[in-house]
Amino acid sequence: MSITAERKTALMQDHATKSGDTGSPEVQIAILTERITNLTEHFKTHKKDNHSRRGLLKLVSTRRSLLDYVKGKDAARYRGIIERLGIRR
Repeated sequence: MSITAERKTALMQDHATKSGDTGSPEVQIAILTERITNLTEHFKTHKKDNHSRRGLLKLVSTRRSLLDYVKGKDAARYRGIIERLGIRR
């Protein structure tokens, strides 16, 4: 259900804006997206797990806030994040 340290490191390297970047919005959104995807898969088999569902809603809300922040700062950067992660359909 949670992501491994290796996967988290790979996400940081893939979405970093500069060397050693671990906290930029791009990296945070990528990590949250991975966790949201994992939880979504979890709910396909565990439909009544409402405690984890609350956590999922908090993750989605946090990701939405970060995306709104990036959109307010730079719309092109926002569109790039959306396309690279495939969040919107």
